[in-house]
Amino acid sequence: MKYFFLPTHLAFLCSFALSKPVQIATRKNDIGREIAVYEGDILLRRGRRSAINCESCLWPKSQDGLVKVPVNISSDFSITERSWIVDALQEISTLTCVQFINRTTETDYVYVERAQSCWSYFGKIGGRQAVGLVKNGCMDKGAIQHEMNHALGFIHEQARSDRDRFVKIMWEHIVAGEQGNFGKMNSKNLGLPYDYSSVMHYGAYDFSSTPGKPTIVPVPDPSIPIGQREGLSNLDVAKINKLYKCNCCSSVLPKPKGSFSSVNYPSPYPNNSNCLWLIRTRRSKIFLQFEAFDLQSSLDCSSDYIKIYNGNSKSSPVLLDKYCGKGPLPSLVASGSTMLVEFASDESITATGFRASYNRVNCGATFRDSKGVITSPNYPNKYPKNRACFWVITSPAGYKISLKMLSFELEYSDRCIYDYLLIHDGSRPMSPAVGPYCGTEKVADFTSTGNFVLVEFHSDLVWELPGFVMSYTFAR
Repeated sequence: MKYFFLPTHLAFLCSFALSKPVQIATRKNDIGREIAVYEGDILLRRGRRSAINCESCLWPKSQDGLVKVPVNISSDFSITERSWIVDALQEISTLTCVQFINRTTETDYVYVERAQSCWSYFGKIGGRQAVGLVKNGCMDKGAIQHEMNHALGFIHEQARSDRDRFVKIMWEHIVAGEQGNFGKMNSKNLGLPYDYSSVMHYGAYDFSSTPGKPTIVPVPDPSIPIGQREGLSNLDVAKINKLYKCNCCSSVLPKPKGSFSSVNYPSPYPNNSNCLWLIRTRRSKIFLQFEAFDLQSSLDCSSDYIKIYNGNSKSSPVLLDKYCGKGPLPSLVASGSTMLVEFASDESITATGFRASYNRVNCGATFRDSKGVITSPNYPNKYPKNRACFWVITSPAGYKISLKMLSFELEYSDRCIYDYLLIHDGSRPMSPAVGPYCGTEKVADFTSTGNFVLVEFHSDLVWELPGFVMSYTFAR
């Protein structure tokens, strides 16, 4: 029997029963016991073939409100692979009350092993509970999360009881003998919407017998993408938090651009809140700016604050440490495709909060060192076409920022409308600017009036030239 990894869109269920007979294969575990395999990657213990009662297979909650799941990762994985697994699990731990911890002496734990296919047991089974990952098949973040979500008690999304309202199964396109992988459950759906973008949804062409012929078609709009493996969707997070009764305020922002605000904005935000926004773009950097900012002021911002991380967890490098009071708040550029925004308030007086927006950019960075160098992409080689880059420089209060252009050659055009450079006296694209500069014209030395500068560079789809290099320093 061949076992398949299924790119799926999970419907997490507290309990379910099969609505009709489906194909269940078997395999043997590491001690030779026969295990039932349902829908390609879900392992069921003997006696659970016709129904699964997940009330008894949830991981327990501690008195501190956290659901602690001990994990041991096999040494068969490389250091890089282990870091991928840790990163995927850390995203779940950041956004939910489910905390994956290093296993020490715990009896019940998850053992992540290198396998010939990708699979997981359903829910907590007790003892050493294996999750299988294969290098070429399920080492993407969302794929790892997919298998671990099975271990938390979630099944595939397109198996939901209400799936026929949202997708059509194209039975005629499914490989002969694999129809059982498209079963439907009498499921409890936690009162949450169907999620096309979950890490637990099958892909459109899984088990297709004919290239280009989908096995699952979204309705009424067949163009809706399904089966992503970039990471948890916003509803994936909501599902975990609801199933495990987590008191969490967390959201995923996966679009190329968007906006978000503190709770109740522009009315005062609530006391004793802690909210997280994970911004995740696809293969690009993130430019974040605040249009409004008003938090209760306190010494070292120990009461209410915004804190921003250069990654997907609180263990990622800090882009902006605790910040409070009234603006201006500097714009920021993440070094990668994820940025985590944390907002916290205490039990005392509140303010109106904040409103922020983000866009993806091709290149850029956030600088806080007292001096440095900024170059166009690929410098001293020619810069690539179709690029938008933002570099934000932030100096300590009381310091200004001085820029000096050392080399400059961009495509020339009248009014610099194709390739160009702008220098903003502030950290936002709407801040006053000098420029645009293009061609080989002299770029005058620049000194800011405050402690923020935004350097903005754009290239179009035609010419590529050497670009620029500039230095900056802080000055009183």
